[in-house]
Amino acid sequence: MVQIITDSSTLFTVEEGKEMGIEVLPLCVSIGDLEGRDTQISMDAFYGEIAKGNNPTSSQPPIGEVMEAYEKYPDAEIINIAMADGLSGTYQTACGAKESVDNGENITVINSKTLCGPHRYMVKKAVEMVKEGKTAKEIIAWLEYAKEHHESFLIPQDFDFLRRGGRLTPMAATFASVLNLRAIMTQTSDGCRLDKFGMKRSMKLALKAVVDHLEEVKVDARHIIYVSHARAEEDAKKAVAMLKERFADVEIEMLELGAAFVTQGGPQCVAIQYIEK
Repeated sequence: MVQIITDSSTLFTVEEGKEMGIEVLPLCVSIGDLEGRDTQISMDAFYGEIAKGNNPTSSQPPIGEVMEAYEKYPDAEIINIAMADGLSGTYQTACGAKESVDNGENITVINSKTLCGPHRYMVKKAVEMVKEGKTAKEIIAWLEYAKEHHESFLIPQDFDFLRRGGRLTPMAATFASVLNLRAIMTQTSDGCRLDKFGMKRSMKLALKAVVDHLEEVKVDARHIIYVSHARAEEDAKKAVAMLKERFADVEIEMLELGAAFVTQGGPQCVAIQYIEK
């Protein structure tokens, strides 16, 4: 038996995880007097606290909760697909929990090197492989391949969310949003930080720069593209329309970010990501 465990970087809720036969461990979120769990906290209340000027923080699922999830499947081969190490402590916590349970030798923790859309796809594909009767070894081999074949781009509205979160390279930390320019960020090759990709005069030009890049690296029907947003639906729809015009044969999915990832990218941010299927 192979059991998949993951975290809320996938944007799956706990309930959706149960329907899929997996464990989804939500990240912790705090802002003002509001504390809760990612994908469970009231987003209206969350954005309301941001509007008051409060700054949100997020953290990994508690290690005890991860251990409990591992211990629920003492006879299974467990694969925990965690969000990118460096962007969160979730991977390190998952590894620490593995060392603290009796069935640790049957647990593999995967650093997905990504988050949100591509992370979601990696988990969905792993679940499909389990249903197809693939072995843990086969699933892990695909995950190790997939985590090296994706890219992520973030266009923030409020650059200070990224700066406060400390998830930037030193060069990117000085890459301020001045003169109303739109910053475009991308993940470093190791997935641990965000670095500058470019700056444009408008959201339209920023989206075009990312779409042009996807064309340059030959994204095609072998890939799936995700457009995620933090209550920036109109901008996300513009991105989807632009992508569909260029990549008619590519699957494109639009997602709304949960609280933990609004904490990272800020309100009104838009992310464009792709991964090889």
